Amino acid sequence: MTIRDVAARAGVSVATVSKVINERYGVSAATLARVRAVIEELGYEASLVAQSLRNHRTNVIGILVADLEPFSTELLKGAADAIRGSGFELVVYSAGGRTGDPSGWEKRYLSRLSGTLVDGAVLVTPAVSLEAVPGTPVVAVDPHTGPSHLPTIDSDNLRGAQLATEHLLDLGHRRIAFLAGRPDLESASLRKAGYLRALEAAGVPADENLIRIGAYDPEVSAASAHDLLTGPDRPTAVFAANDISAIATVGAARELGLSVPDDLSVVGFDNVPESALCSPPLTTVDQPIREMGHRAISMLIALINGDEVARTHVTLDTGLVVRHSTRALS
Repeated sequence: MTIRDVAARAGVSVATVSKVINERYGVSAATLARVRAVIEELGYEASLVAQSLRNHRTNVIGILVADLEPFSTELLKGAADAIRGSGFELVVYSAGGRTGDPSGWEKRYLSRLSGTLVDGAVLVTPAVSLEAVPGTPVVAVDPHTGPSHLPTIDSDNLRGAQLATEHLLDLGHRRIAFLAGRPDLESASLRKAGYLRALEAAGVPADENLIRIGAYDPEVSAASAHDLLTGPDRPTAVFAANDISAIATVGAARELGLSVPDDLSVVGFDNVPESALCSPPLTTVDQPIREMGHRAISMLIALINGDEVARTHVTLDTGLVVRHSTRALS
C-alpha cells in the first residue's frame, strides 16, 4: 500500500495526502476527513524512514537494554507511562544478554538507530562511557561506569545499602554476609561501600570471609550462598546486592535445610515484583525503578524539543521495605 493508492482512492493528489499525513495547512475539513477515512480503510502506514528524511524527526524514542530481566522490565513500564500522550512512540532494543563486547554493542546499535529511526535514546545501565551520537540526545539510566557527561538518572545505591545493613544490625545480627554485584560496576561498588560503612558505624569489624561475589547472577549467587552457608561459623544474615541474588540465597538455604528467616535473615536490593512473590516475601531496598524510567523519558523528550532541563543528573532516594525474610536474632 502506497501513498499513491491513498490519493487515487480519495480522489486527491499525492501532495494533498502528504499534507494530511504530516498535519500541514491547506486542506479543507471535508478533504481531510475523506483522506483520513481512506487511510484507515486501506490501513496505510507512512514510511518512518521517508518521513524522517523529510522532517528530520521520527517522533520515536529508542530504549537500549542489555537484556529483558526484572530491573529493565520494570523500568520499561515507567517509560511506557511517560510516553503516553507525548506524541512520541517507543521502540525497545534488547541485546538479549549477548553483550560479549560491552564496549561495542551500545555504540553500534545507538549508531544504527540514531538519525533516521529515533529522535533520541535512553541507555539502560550502559557498561561504558558513551559519547552521544552528534545531534542525537541520549539519557543514561544507572550507568555502570558511574557519573558521566551524559544526562543521567540513577538512585542512591550507597544509602540503600546502608539501610539494608542497619536493618540487620538493629535485629541483633553481627555475622552479616554480603553477596556483592560485579566488581567492575559502579552500583556494586556503592552497595558494598554502604554495607561496610554501616558495619563500621556500628563498631562491627568487617570480615572478608563473609563477602562473596554474586555478580547480580542467580547461578553465581546460589553457589556463593552455598559456600557461605556450609562454611564454619556461618552467617546469621545475608545482604545480597540485588533481589535476584537474594532469591537465589533463599533457595540455597532451603536446599541445605535452613529456614528463612528462622535460621537465616535475607535482604535484597531493587524491590522488583519477584521480591514480594517469593517465599517468604523478601525484605529489600526499594529503588524507584519505574520512576527512573519515567524521569528518563521525560528528560529525553525535553532535550529533543530543545526545552530547558533544570537538572541533567538526577539521583532518586532509596528506602527499605520490610517483609518476612528477616527477623530478630534469637
